[in-house]
Amino acid sequence: MQPMADRITRDDVAHVAWLARLQLTEDELDRFTGQLGAVLDHAADVEALDVGDVPPTAHPLPLENVLRADTPRPGLDRDVVLGMAPSAEDGRFRVPPVLGEAP
Repeated sequence: MQPMADRITRDDVAHVAWLARLQLTEDELDRFTGQLGAVLDHAADVEALDVGDVPPTAHPLPLENVLRADTPRPGLDRDVVLGMAPSAEDGRFRVPPVLGEAP
């Protein structure tokens, strides 16, 4: 099988650059032709692997839920928290008006 680097041409890269509306210099066309060929060679190597007996996975390690248990615990006392606020009204934080509301 012929390496992908030999199958992708400078004209192919220029065409893709034109489709993407990229203006590439001659040096960039040469460099990107080699780089894109190497990427496509690697993709061909991965595609050639026999993974028929490999189960689909979402993570390479056999991890399950690694978070702590979600257990309820007491929260802060509302009156204590509102007592520390710069301004409170009717059991809520009082904030400056927004969107041009009257104060």
